[in-house]
Amino acid sequence: MASLAGTAGASADEGIKLVTNQARVLRLARPADTVVVGNPEIADAVVQDARTVVLTGKGFGVTNIVIIDADGSAIVDDQIVVGRDDTKTTRVYRRADVQMLSCTPFCEKAYQGSGAVN
Repeated sequence: MASLAGTAGASADEGIKLVTNQARVLRLARPADTVVVGNPEIADAVVQDARTVVLTGKGFGVTNIVIIDADGSAIVDDQIVVGRDDTKTTRVYRRADVQMLSCTPFCEKAYQGSGAVN
């Protein structure tokens, strides 16, 4: 069992929800030995200590995370869904060109990372 710090957590049906270019802390019920992310281009996991993993959304999509203890038992075996935070973004369409703006509170061109899709 694991919990996302600072949130009510995600239900088993929803998986772990991340926002691109943002990190969340995952607290583990017992010490981890191995951490594997299915597709590291979608999400990244950094081990802070044996019971704390920091997840970062890197690209849009769905992947999974498996965290195993020293006995080989799964602590976490869950889906990760990475999306964008649309609450403070605006897209401007000019024919085939799309520009994404981050409006917090003034609108500026949003960083989308290398190879990002609008």
